[in-house]
Amino acid sequence: MVQQQDAFAAVKAARSTAKIPIQTLIDDLVTDFFPLHGDRAGGDDPAMIGGIGQLREMPVTIVGIQKGTNTQENIDRHFGSALPEGYRKSLRLMKEAAKFHRPVLALINTPGAFPDKHSEDFGQGEVIARSLLEGMQLPTPILSIIVGEGGSGGALALACGDEVWMFEHSTYAILSPEGYASIMWKDAAKAPAAAAKLGLTPKELLAEHVVDRVITEVTNQTEAADLATAIHARLTTLLALPPAELLTRRQARYRKF
Repeated sequence: MVQQQDAFAAVKAARSTAKIPIQTLIDDLVTDFFPLHGDRAGGDDPAMIGGIGQLREMPVTIVGIQKGTNTQENIDRHFGSALPEGYRKSLRLMKEAAKFHRPVLALINTPGAFPDKHSEDFGQGEVIARSLLEGMQLPTPILSIIVGEGGSGGALALACGDEVWMFEHSTYAILSPEGYASIMWKDAAKAPAAAAKLGLTPKELLAEHVVDRVITEVTNQTEAADLATAIHARLTTLLALPPAELLTRRQARYRKF
């Protein structure tokens, strides 16, 4: 088990405001990005970015959860916590990608789905469950990358890929350390101890085969170009698989858990 100070340091690094914004990462990874909006049910969540771009001449669908870069943006984007409308939008775009056998790249940085009354009234749990159920059955490659925080079902809804990668300064857990500490010990101040219990660091998750690769942080366009090359290579390999084999492998990956 990772020591408390190391585990909570990883949490702080994943939450850092210096982390590359998802929109910036998209712009550095692909060209000709064309944003798409709406869940076709009356909503368009600004926390969930979606669209189509060219990755080394390969058309890809990209979905990602964007935190704000200032106070007002964070309010507008619910501090990177998506609404049901956001998950319905992402699922719509992923299903559209499957129709054209276009690979999906999911970029994740969220503390979790937004936990307000509106979200409960409009089916937050249902749409996350449906994202998982239908994501497991989409006959096109899906690569999920945890860029910062990978929190709870809000992250899991986009982490149903054939492979899941993590940035070296990121976390992936069933809930926040503060939430765990509040539930288990009735004391959110024990978050550092909770972080160690959760096993949320890239090193731990790679050892348990929950994630498939840990990649270096992207802080500039050169590093983004290196990541784009790696993504393109993996998606090219996955695209070569017959859809039935792709789905068999994907579903076997999650059954191991």
